[in-house]
Amino acid sequence: MGYHFDFAALLPYWRDFAMGILLTLQLSAVSTVLGFVLGTLCAIGRSDGTRLIRTSLAIYIEVIRNTPLLVQIFLVYFGIATLGIHVSANMAAVTALVVNVVAYTSEIMRAGLESIHKSQLEAADCLGLSRAQIYWHVILRPAIERVYPALTSQYVLLMLASSITSQISAEELTAVANRIQSDTFRSFETYIIVGILYILLSFVVRIAFWAFGQGLFVRRRKLGTPL
Repeated sequence: MGYHFDFAALLPYWRDFAMGILLTLQLSAVSTVLGFVLGTLCAIGRSDGTRLIRTSLAIYIEVIRNTPLLVQIFLVYFGIATLGIHVSANMAAVTALVVNVVAYTSEIMRAGLESIHKSQLEAADCLGLSRAQIYWHVILRPAIERVYPALTSQYVLLMLASSITSQISAEELTAVANRIQSDTFRSFETYIIVGILYILLSFVVRIAFWAFGQGLFVRRRKLGTPL
């Protein structure tokens, strides 16, 4: 039994695909920025915080890293509604993605922070740098530079994982594909196109991170060290 491919049946839905791509990028961008900021703060807390802070963060990170993202999304989406707070599916999706990626970012950044040799901190103290200057110039920037490739991979995975938010009706690319295939009955063609689009999006995100890293880490660019 042969199968006749008919991609032309999907052409009228190109605007829907475009809107799905746009929302996927928006969800990923917001989650990446918030996840990086909060994850870095969590990493600092685990490194220099009090015992209570370190223990609390360790429990949070282990819980998040050992439960499925889909379960976390359901807990956030239905949990917020149970509390009587009504938020959109997109807001719940961003919240769940941030809660998830903060845990992974924290561990990546903690590895970067712990890679900074104590002698560098002692040298910074001898130079009379303030605590804020030490954290930014001696600890954070070198740490980010060392773990930047790992962060890039994590945030590409975050973009791909945003497809799971279709389960709570967030109208990102996968949710759009689900609706289109139910309208056209062309499931195979629809998901082939969606798969190709996700591959292209992954390349776009990686190139964006590479370009950002080229501007941020001038020393690496001069040395020709890959990001």
